[in-house]
Amino acid sequence: MKSTTLKAALIGLFVSFFIMGCQDNNAEEAGERIDEVVTDVQNSVEDTCEEVKEGVNAEETNC
Repeated sequence: MKSTTLKAALIGLFVSFFIMGCQDNNAEEAGERIDEVVTDVQNSVEDTCEEVKEGVNAEETNC
């Protein structure tokens, strides 16, 4: 489940990057947007990992 979510997020990241490159020539702004997307993906993966660990009653729930 986690790898599927990560793959989908990465595909979305690259599609977003491509679309931004076509619409906006401002590289700095595009870079900031990409950073935000990457951070959001990382947070989502971490949240999912923690939820799975809580679901199986793992001793350590942090990922």
